[in-house]
Amino acid sequence: MRKTEYNKKQVIIYLLWTFGAAYMIQFLTASLYKNNRVAGQLVLAAMMFVPAVGVVLSGAKLKDMGWKPQIRKNIKAILIAWFAPLILTALGACLYFLLFPKHFDLSGEYARVLGGSEALEQIKAEGISYPLYILISVISSVTYAPLINMIVALGEEIGWRGFLYPQLEARFGRKKGWILGGVIWGAWHWPLIWLIGYEYGAAAGNPTGYAGFPATGMLVFSVFTAGFGILHAWIYEKSGSIWLPSLLHGAFNAAAALPLSLCLTNTGSARLLGPAPNGIISGLPIMVIAAVLLLNKRN
Repeated sequence: MRKTEYNKKQVIIYLLWTFGAAYMIQFLTASLYKNNRVAGQLVLAAMMFVPAVGVVLSGAKLKDMGWKPQIRKNIKAILIAWFAPLILTALGACLYFLLFPKHFDLSGEYARVLGGSEALEQIKAEGISYPLYILISVISSVTYAPLINMIVALGEEIGWRGFLYPQLEARFGRKKGWILGGVIWGAWHWPLIWLIGYEYGAAAGNPTGYAGFPATGMLVFSVFTAGFGILHAWIYEKSGSIWLPSLLHGAFNAAAALPLSLCLTNTGSARLLGPAPNGIISGLPIMVIAAVLLLNKRN
């Protein structure tokens, strides 16, 4: 990996733009979600390129971020980035459903709540049972979905792992830099958590809400992104290519909703525990690996 010198001015410009633009977009998204969920999701996808624009506006260089995938050298890293997200997500979901077996649901309630009754009717009209639909979703999450999601995730990875994390490492050391970077990454999503119940509330199919909303959701999500970010920083450092954390990010995005599609929706505060990989219980496999990676790294 390249040697980075801390540039305070660039970091400030980057953070001001990235948070300012993203927060405005999130307020816009909140109003769209009320009437058109699909439009809101498209705007959120576009928001993922805000960090990349922030890097350009800061004056930092993009060319040294590792644009060659170096496939032969990175075969192992590619396999990890591609398949580990589904494995870790499945392990976390199993932990959650072992503790909350009554929350396991194959009726398609999650699809109905998020997409309306017509979503289930469309699945049935195609001659597909809900369990078969889940199986198809699992297959897509380890075949083409990580590659498609990788393109969108690249916008974030250029900003977080390509620019901010190296800057924070140069200023605070690797361990503190990785943790701080993850907390900042989580805070970047806070308006969504507050305005639409992103990840744990209504937007995640949990209209019942949860205790301490939205502060507890913000806290849990930031702890998760701190651990999640360590995995991304590690694979970026290991591979030397910005494409690898983008692939990892894309694969996690592809797998993250699978446990929710097998779960009742009105689980209340239990949603903070799981079954998605950003829950306190379901996120344990990710957090354990992140802790091991962090402790095994010299500062």
